[in-house]
Amino acid sequence: MTHQKKVGVIGSGQVAKVLGNGLLALGHRVMLSSRDITKLSEWKEKSKENALVGSFKEAAEFGDIIILAVSGRAATEAIESAGPQYFNGKTVIDPTNPISENPPVHGVLSYFTGPDESLMEILQARYPEANFVKAFNSVGNAYMVNPSFKEGKPSMFICGNNDDAKAEVTEILDAFGWETLDMGKVIAARAIEPLCILWCIPGFLRSEWNHAFKLMKA
Repeated sequence: MTHQKKVGVIGSGQVAKVLGNGLLALGHRVMLSSRDITKLSEWKEKSKENALVGSFKEAAEFGDIIILAVSGRAATEAIESAGPQYFNGKTVIDPTNPISENPPVHGVLSYFTGPDESLMEILQARYPEANFVKAFNSVGNAYMVNPSFKEGKPSMFICGNNDDAKAEVTEILDAFGWETLDMGKVIAARAIEPLCILWCIPGFLRSEWNHAFKLMKA
């Protein structure tokens, strides 16, 4: 991704801001979005000139690439609010996890999806013209951009049905300092989404949040 892209971020939370700032640092134009854009006034003030704010619809329409930076429970509603037509044919980076409203039990989150489905599959089936790519769901936002670990470069597992979209996301991950591991089609989200549960357990049990996954190869 050697030329400047327009990236529309659906959301205004920490994931949205961290990824938005990372993309701004790479020279891309970024629009964060909220139902109340006054929430983003401070972010825009502190960010570079390529930083924009708008509604969900404006961000979806703006982006060559879209990042779905909302909670898993709000994902469908956010896309409907933005306008599904603006997702058609675009790379949609999907960091969402299907975390239920129930609190963790012994440090283990509960999901509202079953064992033979994933939130990503639900979204891809509902919006078949969008090119969803699962990424950034298996690490905390503090390590999404330029992660630094003494063991070396961490691994980011991705999946999606469109190879061009995955290549586009891989370029971003490379620039952010990740080893990208392509796990294939959307169905692989059944394995990738639960990595969030595993990642969170040390945090909930021992307040240890400073880690990431690494695939070791012989």
